[in-house]
Amino acid sequence: MISGANRPAGPLERDRPMVQPDGAVLRLLTFSTLFPNAARPNHGVFVENRLRQLVASHPVAATVMAPVPFFPFRSDRFGAWSEHARAPRRETRHGIVVHHPRYGLIPRFGMNVAPFLLYRAALAEARRLLAEGERFDLIDAHYLYPDGVAAEWLGRALGLPVVVTARGSDVSLLPRHALPRQMIQAMMGRVDGLIAVSAALRTAMIELGAAPERVTVLRNGVDTRLFHPLDRGPARAALGLTRPTLISVGLLIDRKGHHRVIEAIASLPGFDLLVVGEGPERPRLEALIARLGLSGRVRLLGARPHAELAACYAAADALVLASSREGWANVLLEAMACGTPVIAARIWGNPEVVQEKAAGLIYDENTPAGVAAGVRALFADPPDRAETRAYAERFSWDATSAGQFRVFNTILGR
Repeated sequence: MISGANRPAGPLERDRPMVQPDGAVLRLLTFSTLFPNAARPNHGVFVENRLRQLVASHPVAATVMAPVPFFPFRSDRFGAWSEHARAPRRETRHGIVVHHPRYGLIPRFGMNVAPFLLYRAALAEARRLLAEGERFDLIDAHYLYPDGVAAEWLGRALGLPVVVTARGSDVSLLPRHALPRQMIQAMMGRVDGLIAVSAALRTAMIELGAAPERVTVLRNGVDTRLFHPLDRGPARAALGLTRPTLISVGLLIDRKGHHRVIEAIASLPGFDLLVVGEGPERPRLEALIARLGLSGRVRLLGARPHAELAACYAAADALVLASSREGWANVLLEAMACGTPVIAARIWGNPEVVQEKAAGLIYDENTPAGVAAGVRALFADPPDRAETRAYAERFSWDATSAGQFRVFNTILGR
């Protein structure tokens, strides 16, 4: 087992390299395609945040392998694909070295071969790092498929234990496909540990075939230094807000449910809406806004850097999350940490985050009418913003980081 006392948990140091304490250090290879890079700074930021908190609070050294799909052209006219081409091969983010090897990805037809292509690229990169003198104790992988499957193969090839964290749609959606389901089930039976970000997700993993004693629940936390209450006057003025305003945050994809919130606004004449995010659904949402005559009340703000979201949350009167699937929705805690209550659909994870009136409320029917009813209910008796902030402060990263460290050490001590 890795020895050495834990450092006292403290504020996250953002802008300088992490200095490890004296004594034994647990050396992680964090592996996931869900990780930010210079070209896509918001991609998988929740994985990066959890790792940063662990490294900042415990004797852990981490190297990240975050493969990106190979694409030869950097021109903007290729959209998101060109962002893959612009990702650096190696970068240092918040003091953690991140490698971005390229792997083959076949659009539309590559789901079944993705783990193999990802594994081949990862194995070559890992062998290069080991030849250069890197050493690892354990692979910390995120997302069951294809990442977790590839990570389990990588662990066997390198003789390293593997822990895989499930995030949401890798449990609720991908197992609907026959071959991915088989590979996920086989992987869950062979890896050394599994982590779920919510109790509901753990239940679903067990139903999928995971052994109950192998699945640990470690929820996500919130950085209360980054997300905190701001002076709402300047924040609202900067966005030109003059009326009660809702905010919906996330990728512009169907499962995030922005269309449901937009349609709800049509029946809420006293409210405006900000949508923060970018993605392939933007043309559809723009058409919906025009068709409903909401151009003066609904604005698509596009993607915002993670560090700028606090001002958006603070300016809004409530966050609405109308997703059809989530594992643990980070936007809920981020909004609450800024003092902004939330209105969230009754889906996996959300009731575990929104447990009291101070947080906001959960609505039952995930339809535009259900969203509108939730908005009316919240604003009929809104919580005090200071109480909302106090509620969010309970969800620090301390317990999660300690839980990760305990899981990793237990596995290494077997």
